[in-house]
Amino acid sequence: MTTLPPRLTEGSRIRVIAPSSSLGLLSDASRAGAVERLQREFGFEISFGAHVEETGPLGTGPVAGRVADLHEAFADPEVDGILTVIGGYHSNQLLPHLDYDLIRANPKVLSGFSDITALQCALLARSNLVTYSGPHFSTFAMRDHNEATIEAFRSAVFTGAAVSWRPSATWTDDEWWRPDIERAAPARNEGWWLLQPGIANGPLIGGNLSTLALLQGTPYWPDLDGAVLVVEDDFESSVHDFARRLTSLLQTGVAVRGLVIGRFQRATGMTQELLREIVTTAPQLAGVPVLANVDVGHTSPIYAFPVGGSCYLAAEPGAVEIVLTRH
Repeated sequence: MTTLPPRLTEGSRIRVIAPSSSLGLLSDASRAGAVERLQREFGFEISFGAHVEETGPLGTGPVAGRVADLHEAFADPEVDGILTVIGGYHSNQLLPHLDYDLIRANPKVLSGFSDITALQCALLARSNLVTYSGPHFSTFAMRDHNEATIEAFRSAVFTGAAVSWRPSATWTDDEWWRPDIERAAPARNEGWWLLQPGIANGPLIGGNLSTLALLQGTPYWPDLDGAVLVVEDDFESSVHDFARRLTSLLQTGVAVRGLVIGRFQRATGMTQELLREIVTTAPQLAGVPVLANVDVGHTSPIYAFPVGGSCYLAAEPGAVEIVLTRH
């Protein structure tokens, strides 16, 4: 059985760390906005790791500082939970240097997504710890961020009651940090896409597909057999990138019970018809229930889910549901 961390409460003390990209990526206004919203919505006390400002040519600080901040956050009894600054590209650099026994002995809520998937799956594989694929610290800087993100995070980490997901009313591309584009207006959510019918119960594991793929063949690869797998990708991944990464994962021999695919950003060009072709032509997914266009990943809202928790998945006409049963 995986280890659930103690739940957060109003007034919990949250440490912000930068396992991937540096806090230096965020403007002063964004930092202040995120702190203010976390205080207003949850009453959190916010502190920052000693090395979060460090950076380098790749936009990340030295590995030693990033590892030290992560270890300090787990070891410090004055810290109740951990938020990652943002994603990036290099959290997997930390994995050989982590003290997995220390982390196992001090379970805490850790939330983030995108590149943080590598860290979360490694902590599941090596420390047996449930973490949360959900908002970063930077997510809370978004002035117009969907309130559904707030409520999904609260439901996942504040209470042990079953959490039943429903499609959000609207969605937007999560591209607030990209100054080179004009951010699209909110779009009506057409609902989740039922690509293959069925019902599944099991461990809930996954996150960003391109990041998860980095762990194949390493000691940090999580056990996906019998899992309800969640995958999503960002605007840098084309339809073909997603298709071949999913194919590669399935060719490792894993036998998943269900598949949940997050909503794609507009820039990817993914459509329901293309995704149905990818899913239905994968022999490893024959008979496996598949839901797509779900509110996880690189669009808003971002529903938080427990990496290593459990869920119930119903993908039947007229009965489409995802329930977090252990989180």
